[in-house]
Amino acid sequence: MTLTKSKYYFEALDHYPYNLPECMEALNYALSYDPEDADALCLMGRIYSEMLSDYEQAKLYFEEAMQYDVTNVNTPQYYIICLLNNEDLYEAEKLINYSLKIKGIDKATLWLYRSMLSEKRGSLVNALKFLKEAEKYCFTECSLNSIKARRKFIKSKLPEKSKTKKKKETK
Repeated sequence: MTLTKSKYYFEALDHYPYNLPECMEALNYALSYDPEDADALCLMGRIYSEMLSDYEQAKLYFEEAMQYDVTNVNTPQYYIICLLNNEDLYEAEKLINYSLKIKGIDKATLWLYRSMLSEKRGSLVNALKFLKEAEKYCFTECSLNSIKARRKFIKSKLPEKSKTKKKKETK
């Protein structure tokens, strides 16, 4: 990372998401200095995904970022959410499985996304199972509370028959 590029990248990051015009200007400068910078490409993907809901364009930026740095711990997490929002469930599952092997990545978040994937597929029981796995990788109270809140939410979606069956099994 060159000093000039980092200045513009961090400027863009500082402006995101509250001042998108300034963010885009700084990000375009950053990408003009280094068009292969995975973090800058990832931020561009986030803008298209999170702000503009243009998932197809966002996927192009995320794919490019992944090509230039397959070990980047930031890109997969945002890319997975983009894929889930765009209902590209098979691709999201593949990326989650790959990302779980990246050293230093937040595995609790990935298991949370795996749970969301199961939920989108209609398997609430599996979603709960993946949340249990996510708990193993929670190392802060905040992330553990987030997982617990998600579990409570999913349990509220279970049909009554499943809830009473689950209670009987635990007794």
